[in-house]
Amino acid sequence: MAAAKKSKVVSYTKWGYIFLIPFFLVYTVFSLVPLISTVYFSFFEKYMAMGGLTQVGPNFVGLQNYIQFFTNGDLLKFTWNTLVMWIAGFIPQILVSLLLGVWFADTSIRLKGEQFFKTVIYLPNLIMASAFAMLFFAIFSDIGPVNNMISALGGEPIRWLSYTWSTRFLVALMNFLMWFGNTTIMLMAGIMGIDTSLFEAANVDGATSFQVFTRITMPLLKPIFLYVLITSLIGGIQMFDVPQILTDQMGSPNNTTMTLIMHLNKHLYSKNYGMSGALSVILFVVTGVLSFIIYRINTRQDEY
Repeated sequence: MAAAKKSKVVSYTKWGYIFLIPFFLVYTVFSLVPLISTVYFSFFEKYMAMGGLTQVGPNFVGLQNYIQFFTNGDLLKFTWNTLVMWIAGFIPQILVSLLLGVWFADTSIRLKGEQFFKTVIYLPNLIMASAFAMLFFAIFSDIGPVNNMISALGGEPIRWLSYTWSTRFLVALMNFLMWFGNTTIMLMAGIMGIDTSLFEAANVDGATSFQVFTRITMPLLKPIFLYVLITSLIGGIQMFDVPQILTDQMGSPNNTTMTLIMHLNKHLYSKNYGMSGALSVILFVVTGVLSFIIYRINTRQDEY
């Protein structure tokens, strides 16, 4: 009898591994093999010369592609551009999302039309970033509605896409509008998952709303904050479509809105697979290191 049960368990285990085969096949073909190929080509010189008529390489150059990135100064400049626009969009995103999440999760407030507002704030997340960027490009163009309104009020039209501060502001504003609804839903779900008896006990002890928020809500929301921070950081490093379309692929003015992925796309467009592979590996390592640092900081605080 025991032998029969054991063979049945083994049979079920076999079918479990069989059902996992499609996942591993898809992962190997579309993720693992491209990753290995990218790392491999990053050590080679391979690009198109003479206007795309002649292929140079592949010639093994070792770490020369990586050295070129760190010595020409472009990597630091484009990293700074990416971080500035990400931070400018992430800070208001997390503040507004936290405020809305607390409001929507608080049953004592009883906002009218709550479901309608939840739907409205999430709608921008469903719009394609390319369409969103085209919309902003039309609205803030030199002859767009915003400048027409400024002129009607007697002001001087602003060339929004000709100044560093205004172009970065538009990119940050678009990222904020596209993602604050999704962040609000996640924070609200985290707040609603907190045991209500903790809030009731705090009210009985005479705690103020601010004390409840800082002593109960915020500490228990730390896992959600960690997830939002890491995913937003990775998304910020991968920022591409919004500034790419808004600045007509140029990163104007004067490359001040050129992001790391836009720079990577330039190398791919010119068929420079060695440099694009090296930049891809750098971005992969930077993303992993930053995510690990943030994770360790938060877990260490939990241990203390």
